[in-house]
Amino acid sequence: MAGSATDIKKMTFEAALAELEEIVQKLESGRAELEDSISLYERGAALKAHCAAKLKTAQEKIEKIVVDEKGTISTTAASFE
Repeated sequence: MAGSATDIKKMTFEAALAELEEIVQKLESGRAELEDSISLYERGAALKAHCAAKLKTAQEKIEKIVVDEKGTISTTAASFE
């Protein structure tokens, strides 16, 4: 599981999320020693940021279809706010 930030950048969303879930389970179990817990937390934070960035990129790619008053169909970037 241990890896570098470069490794994280190459991960798919699904792989990063799966590893993040493993880390959360280990931290919640309380079985990791303090130093290991700190390392796990740091990697988990990096994985969370990676997942958030992947989701934001996906949202920006989504477009919504717009029909104007003349019936012309076009697309525009979707707004999620």
